Amino acid sequence: MLLEVKDLYVKYGNIEALHGISFHVNRGEIVTLIGSNGAGKTTTLHTVTRVPPPEGPKVFQGDILYRGESILGVEAHNIVQKYKIALAPEGRHIFGNLTVEENLKLGSFARKDPDGVKKDYARVYDLFPRMAERRNQRSESLSGGEQQMLAVGRALMTGCDFILLDEPSMGLAPLLMYDMFRTLKTLNEQGMTILLIEQNANLALKFAHRAYVLDTGEIVMKGPAGELAENPEIQKAYLG
Repeated sequence: MLLEVKDLYVKYGNIEALHGISFHVNRGEIVTLIGSNGAGKTTTLHTVTRVPPPEGPKVFQGDILYRGESILGVEAHNIVQKYKIALAPEGRHIFGNLTVEENLKLGSFARKDPDGVKKDYARVYDLFPRMAERRNQRSESLSGGEQQMLAVGRALMTGCDFILLDEPSMGLAPLLMYDMFRTLKTLNEQGMTILLIEQNANLALKFAHRAYVLDTGEIVMKGPAGELAENPEIQKAYLG
């Protein structure tokens, strides 16, 4: 077991966002969290990665274990540097005044392995050929799909082996959406573990190995993704 979230209760100010959720992610899996807006999905990812401080989520009960070690007290930069966990956030948050390559370089700024950084540049450009074509282009001029590629690529440049993705298909045309998920599947086949939040539940359940359903801060259903996709309750509530 790579990641284990145990009986996690989280607040934003006086608002209790998570009410004792428990789930796990095994090494090499794609696991998806699905649910409606406000269910607590993004809060979960922010709590695992310890961002955004200091106004971010506050845990008042439970634990998060990574490779069997609690990471609740770990600072955000060490989540990336020491534990090799990276977040590609909702909304992309790229630096529009910087080029594609400069954005990618920021992802690798804390690394001390130049050979590994060089290999990860090659990997990003292989996974996302458009990034290679536009490496010297200011990122604010990229399309929405290209900006999403850049956000994922920047996370990969941290040298992570576990990536958390928050709505990677948001705002993408259907063709680009499927291209993104095929790329994520390839990344997983290369050994990357993925925890995914995705507004398109049909797509998420198609690509994931396992899934958890969040509803107003509680996990109400879990199981193999394919089985949940066939569940009438899930189909009615989330698959349209």
